[in-house]
Amino acid sequence: MSLLLAILAATLAGGLLSVCLAALVSVRLGERMSHQLLAFAAGVMLSAACLDILPEALEGFAGIAPAEPPAFHARQLFITLLAGILLFFGLERLALWRHAHPGGVHGDEWQRDERARSVAPLILIGDAFHNFVDGVLIAAAFLTDPALGFATTAAIITHELPQELGDFVILLSAGWSRPQALLANALSSLTAVLGGVLGYFFLQVVQFAIPYALTLAAASFIYIAVADLLPILHRQLEGRFACQAVWLLGGIAVIPGIAQALHLD
Repeated sequence: MSLLLAILAATLAGGLLSVCLAALVSVRLGERMSHQLLAFAAGVMLSAACLDILPEALEGFAGIAPAEPPAFHARQLFITLLAGILLFFGLERLALWRHAHPGGVHGDEWQRDERARSVAPLILIGDAFHNFVDGVLIAAAFLTDPALGFATTAAIITHELPQELGDFVILLSAGWSRPQALLANALSSLTAVLGGVLGYFFLQVVQFAIPYALTLAAASFIYIAVADLLPILHRQLEGRFACQAVWLLGGIAVIPGIAQALHLD
């Protein structure tokens, strides 16, 4: 029972701490950095999906069907990725339909972008999938060795911070207030607690679902970056391309940089 309590505390504190740190950074940077941070968010999402999440998902598919050839595992991944992209396309179309007649906007220091507004639900859904997997990984680490569990929790907090910052930037650009963005991201982080509890009781069963959840999370990040964030950057002044490119490449570099620093590769 004490081990379960440790898992609950680690998943709860881990998710909330990364969310609160990201909120603090977004407050410090403010509106003057909103366009640069959107480019950074796009880079983080593409990097997290292509360089971190999808390779991990491919290893997961190989783990649940080790007798199958590598081409089979890759096919499973790309089928799930394609289905996820189509799913998030449909969800965004529903969001756009619901927001076809937006209401008034109350004062907020961030300039709202209507395209970013439709992305907000997708951000939270994709983050929920990712946080769920983080919870399962924390549970697996604690079941192996409590010291490894705490180390894994610290690594996940560090690894999640730039992604959570990107989420905040997009939600604020969508016209959400800071308290709304903080509450939504905090609620999304609670899926880590669910993953931790299910991992503790049903680790073998939950592990089967991990590669699918990871691939769906990657699909949401890729879809949001390519279909929504990059078009927002296209609408900005052409003279900002160099600045956009620097922040985009910075977002791409931060994920493998953190992974290398934490020796997670």
